[in-house]
Amino acid sequence: MADKNIVKAKKAERRRRRVRGKVIGSLTRPRLTVTKSLQNVFAQLVDDENHTTLVSAASNSKDLKAELKDDMTKTDVAKMVGKRIAALAKEKGIETVVFDRNRNLFHGRIKAVADGAKAAGLKI
Repeated sequence: MADKNIVKAKKAERRRRRVRGKVIGSLTRPRLTVTKSLQNVFAQLVDDENHTTLVSAASNSKDLKAELKDDMTKTDVAKMVGKRIAALAKEKGIETVVFDRNRNLFHGRIKAVADGAKAAGLKI
């Protein structure tokens, strides 16, 4: 019998490839990709045509850590990351993006990043 972690990793990779097959970012409408670890959330805007990262934000960055409070949940922090990425995108002149949830469900912290970006004026 196969190791449980290997099976989980293969399933996750299959989900990631399925999502990425449908979501393609361009310079006018980049891909907002969200990744999470146990403690942090990372978001970046990617131009797939030129293979470049336009803007990035993370919950462990120095400028965002200064704004965090001790009583905030991980979901609240993810919403702040969404607002930060939207503000940085506005500075670059980006109004609309396509959302790439990677292998994760659109739920919890992943959804919070999208909601924060929408609240800050980014069209998804």
